[in-house]
Amino acid sequence: MEQELQRIKAEALDAIKGAADQQALQDIRVKYLGKKGEVTALLKGLGKLSPEERPKAGALVNAVREALEAEIDAVKTRMETAELNARLEQEHIDITLPGRAPKTGHIHPLTKVNEMIEDFFMKMGYTVEEGPEVEQDYYNFECLNLPKDHPARDMQDSFYITENFLLRTHTSPVQARTMQRHEPNSPIRMIAPGKVYRWDYDATHSPVFHQVEGLIIDEHITFADLKGTLESFLRHMYGDETKVRFRTSFFPFTEPSAEVDISCVMCGGDGCRVCSHTGWLEILGCGMVHPDVLRINGYDPEKVKGFAFGMGVERIAMLLYGINDLRLFFEDDVRFLEQF
Repeated sequence: MEQELQRIKAEALDAIKGAADQQALQDIRVKYLGKKGEVTALLKGLGKLSPEERPKAGALVNAVREALEAEIDAVKTRMETAELNARLEQEHIDITLPGRAPKTGHIHPLTKVNEMIEDFFMKMGYTVEEGPEVEQDYYNFECLNLPKDHPARDMQDSFYITENFLLRTHTSPVQARTMQRHEPNSPIRMIAPGKVYRWDYDATHSPVFHQVEGLIIDEHITFADLKGTLESFLRHMYGDETKVRFRTSFFPFTEPSAEVDISCVMCGGDGCRVCSHTGWLEILGCGMVHPDVLRINGYDPEKVKGFAFGMGVERIAMLLYGINDLRLFFEDDVRFLEQF
């Protein structure tokens, strides 16, 4: 048996050394050490030997088995290491190469300007209020001193859905909703940013655009408070050298009302084609809240006063960035958007 063991051992070791891959190595393990392997067969045959020969023969067979298992494991480890090294070499990354910077997106200029406006007023203690874009006629017009037979309704071409519902033409309904939600005569300091809709489309008008409207109600509010607030805001947006003027105007929901102009951002007020050689550009509308608007929404005009203002975000952005066509904001032209 000893000679047979040595023959099997030598034969197996030669086969192990000649194994080309891990599958061949596994086949060798099965051939010699598997359930029907040659070494296993010798172990099963120990029962045919005499009791005196069995211990010695068993020790020899186990020694050969352990030697073959150790050699197979050692060769397998070398193969795995070689495969790993080859894979690492194949997947090698040269960390000295310059990185490939990912292409980053840009915040849309309207979003950027809207955030600038919100940030300014929030620092002054204003809250940001929101309301539905599909609005009731009651909140869009009647709560703002525009009854059904009011001639001022002809000033706006509206997208009506039903007789009583429409796409809001301004964010002023949010002001009415906010007043009605508060305790009567309680202080309010809010802005209402959002989309609005009107039937208009050209280089300076869009059927969908963005507005930010503001409202303050409290005791002892005067036009001087309105004037100081808007002058601070406009100089924050366009620079400390910006000149601001207020022109008398008319809005059904404010009295007195005013249009606000700034010195032309293109020519500095000297006069150019953009400002029609006047040196001024219209920027927003404002006024003291009409007493009837206060009454309709549960406030007493004898106890509190307020002012309101409204601005188009597109208008602010066009003057801020020198853009001459409002439609560029909505065309998703990457060449335009990458500039911001």
